[in-house]
This record gives sequence, structure tokens and C-alpha cells, in this order.
Amino acid sequence: MIKHIVLFKLKDPSAENIEHTVSVLRGLNGKVEQLRSLEVGIDVIKSARSYDIALIAEFDSLEDLEGYQVHPEHKKVIEHMSQVRESQVAVDFEY
Repeated sequence: MIKHIVLFKLKDPSAENIEHTVSVLRGLNGKVEQLRSLEVGIDVIKSARSYDIALIAEFDSLEDLEGYQVHPEHKKVIEHMSQVRESQVAVDFEY
């Protein structure tokens, strides 16, 4: 199993923008066959070191993660995120 974790800091961290972006990310559920599970959460601490949104996805294999990366629905989300994010960090690991 592969766990894919991405943290996003948005250019505009208003509640409306965060909610819209969370909706876009959650929209991947059921549209990408390689995606075993998806969680998307909003930061509640709001400290200077916090990111605004966390995405946690699980895949059966590294090959499934790679298929997700090039999936047309994921590419639509990448396009949105490239417009709204200030920065992001990610980690992918086997478990």
C-alpha cells in the first residue's frame, strides 16, 4: 500500500476559497479508479507554520499512484491547484 500526503497553503486563505478548493479535491472521489481512499481536511490551528488543506490518499501500489498522477480527472485538479496554491509539500510512503 502507498500513502500519498499533500499539504497546501493557498494564496487566498479565505474560508470561501478554502471550502471551494476542498470541494474540488474531494471531487476526485469515485472518479479515479486507482484511488483506494481519499481524505481532505482543513487546518484548525491556523498558526504561522500551518498549511491550509491536507490531502491523504491511499493506493494499492506504486503503479496505481503513478496512474493517478496522469489521470485526466487528477490533471483537472492540478490545473485548479496551480492557480490557487502558494505552496505545497508532499510525501509518499509504503506501509
